[in-house]
Amino acid sequence: MDDQQWFAEQLAQHRPQLRAVAYRLLGSQAEVDDALQEAWLRTTRADPTAIINPAAWLTTLVGRVCIDMLRARQARREQLGATWAPLVSEYGDPEEASLHTDAVGIALLVVLDSLEPAERLAVVLHDMFGMPFEQVAAVVGRTPAATRQLASRARRRLREGAPQPRAGLPAQRRVVDAFLAAARAGDFDALLTLLDPDVVFRSDHGRRARFAPAVLTGARAVATRAADAGPLFARLCAPALVNGAAGVVARDRRGRPVAVVGFTVDGERIVAIDMILDPDKLTRLRRGRSIS
Repeated sequence: MDDQQWFAEQLAQHRPQLRAVAYRLLGSQAEVDDALQEAWLRTTRADPTAIINPAAWLTTLVGRVCIDMLRARQARREQLGATWAPLVSEYGDPEEASLHTDAVGIALLVVLDSLEPAERLAVVLHDMFGMPFEQVAAVVGRTPAATRQLASRARRRLREGAPQPRAGLPAQRRVVDAFLAAARAGDFDALLTLLDPDVVFRSDHGRRARFAPAVLTGARAVATRAADAGPLFARLCAPALVNGAAGVVARDRRGRPVAVVGFTVDGERIVAIDMILDPDKLTRLRRGRSIS
């Protein structure tokens, strides 16, 4: 077996984990494919006889590719809006649900995208995939002690800004459907019962961010927004999987997406709502594929 055939077999064997790592680092399925392609090209310069643990070696390689991409992205951030790209599929289709294997919640993607590249790698590779700090340090170009500090700082930001769903998908769907019904009816009191007191509503307007507040906090503020806009907006919505969680897609009369909304549900209440209104992302939305 020649070297490239061996690398091809190793990449195929470990592809699910490598995709999961790259998605958490980059937040876009399209960029994940680019990262894995670049990793494959870089194997042509490697000596397989020096590799003791192929899974760890490939994870490190993909991490290095991703940090290069994150740094390049950061360098041109002035020309970009939010760079994470949600994965949206039709709700209730098992085949499409399988596309969400790599997905993480939108709330987590939003906070990850706000981190410095080295912080993002440190917390993803160590906390989510158990890579020792000594190995992570080699990827980010820091000492192990400095890398621990990066992860600690990132961990604190994630804890503060990225609530995780603590309800199964059917329960999430029930809460979201009840929220939409209350919004459609303009029922302020019903909306309050479905919202956590500290709920966060974020909207991604892309280049049009100046036209509306990006963040609302608190149940009363979010319920007021939903009661005002809900009667019209909720009629346009259809259930969807948004990054593996209950969400909705709103379309106009021609079937074009005008918004994607992801919800984070804890028990019987919504703790975060993330609405994507960025036209640059919405124009590229395709059924069963990420917005990128």
